[in-house]
Amino acid sequence: MATRILLKTTIPATEDDWHIGRFSLLAAHLAAQADATGTPLYAVTPRDRDEDAQGNDRDLAALGGWDQLWLFAVDDTGALTEDDCAAIDAFRAAGGGVMLSRDHMNLGACLTRLGPIGELQHFQKVNPEADVARQCIDDVETAYITWPNYHSGANGDFQQIEAADHPVMRRADGTPIRTLPSHPHEGTVGVPEALAGFGQVVAQGRSQVTGRPFNLVVAVDEPGKGRVVAEGSFHHLCDYNWNPAMGCPSFVSEAPGRAILDDAEAAGDAREYAAAVARWLAGAHQDPAP
Repeated sequence: MATRILLKTTIPATEDDWHIGRFSLLAAHLAAQADATGTPLYAVTPRDRDEDAQGNDRDLAALGGWDQLWLFAVDDTGALTEDDCAAIDAFRAAGGGVMLSRDHMNLGACLTRLGPIGELQHFQKVNPEADVARQCIDDVETAYITWPNYHSGANGDFQQIEAADHPVMRRADGTPIRTLPSHPHEGTVGVPEALAGFGQVVAQGRSQVTGRPFNLVVAVDEPGKGRVVAEGSFHHLCDYNWNPAMGCPSFVSEAPGRAILDDAEAAGDAREYAAAVARWLAGAHQDPAP
C-alpha cells in the first residue's frame, strides 16, 4: 500500500501567496516515486488550510487518514489552534511522520506551539537562537525582512551544503546530496534540549553575505514516535526555487537567478532531497543502503 502524504499549508487558498499550488512540482515528484515493480510509493494529497466553524483545520483533525504530514507554515498570523496542535501530536504519537517548514523572521512561528518538535524552529519573537550573536540581520538586500534571514543565494540558484552522513541527505543510490535550492533570507533550525539524543542537524548552509554557517535541516528519530524533519525554509521545496519560471507572489521583490535550471546535478539534488525526506519519514525499511 502506498504511503499517504498530506502536503498542507497554514493559509487558506490565496492566489497571491504561498498556497499549496506553489508546491506542485514537489507533489508531482513524490507521486512519481515507484518501487522496482513500478508500483507507486506515495499517494499525495495537496491542500491549503480549511477551517471549520471553530477555526480548527479539518484535515489536521482527520490525520489518521494519512501516514505523513508535510506542513508548510507560510502564515504570519499564528494559524495553528490548540486542537490542531493536539491532532498533530496524536498523529506523531501513533507513528505518523512529520515534516515542518517555515521561512524567515517570524513567518510560520505558529510551529512553536507544537511542543518539543516546535522548538526545532528558531524565530525572532519566539524561540530565537540561543547564541545572541546570531540574533542579528544577515541578508541586507531586503530591508523589510530581519533576522533570522540567512542569505544563501538568489531564488532559482542553489547553495553548496555541508551534509551529515544521514539518510535524509543521501540520494537513492546512497551518495551524498551536495546542494539545495538557495534563498535570500532563510530561517534556521536547531535541536532543543528536550530532543537531545534524538535530533541531529543533518545539513548546514553558509551565508553569502557574512560567511556564517547556519542550520538548514534537522532530523529527529525519537523512540515510540513518528520521525520528524524540520526545515529552515520552505523554499527548498517550492516551485519557484525548483523552476523560477513557475512564478511567485507579487510581494517577492528580489530578482531570481536560474542556476538550478542550468545545472542538472543541482536540479536533481533538490528532488533527491525531497524523495529522501519522504523515504526516511516512511520508516527504516525504505532507507537506502549507506
